[in-house]
Amino acid sequence: MSKMEIYDPAMCCSTGVCGPSVNPELIRVAAVIENLKKMGIVVTRHNLSSEPQAYTKNSAIQQELNSKGVKVLPITFVDGKIVKRGGYLTNQEFADFLG
Repeated sequence: MSKMEIYDPAMCCSTGVCGPSVNPELIRVAAVIENLKKMGIVVTRHNLSSEPQAYTKNSAIQQELNSKGVKVLPITFVDGKIVKRGGYLTNQEFADFLG
């Protein structure tokens, strides 16, 4: 079974689904991830504002941030490989990468 990690930009909470004006894209991603977890798929999200140590521990993330800056976030890994930079996976991409 595949493992997914998402390195989010700095957000107010772990999902970004908070505050007075919530981005609909973040609501979609949170719902998809919740469904994946219910299916037993391991999905881990890291928030730059609350978990900066996760970004410094991952050499691939460090390299991306050093060369492209924070605009490259979010970055999604599947089984340790970067599959998307600068945006969240579409529903189809979630299905394709995770079967």
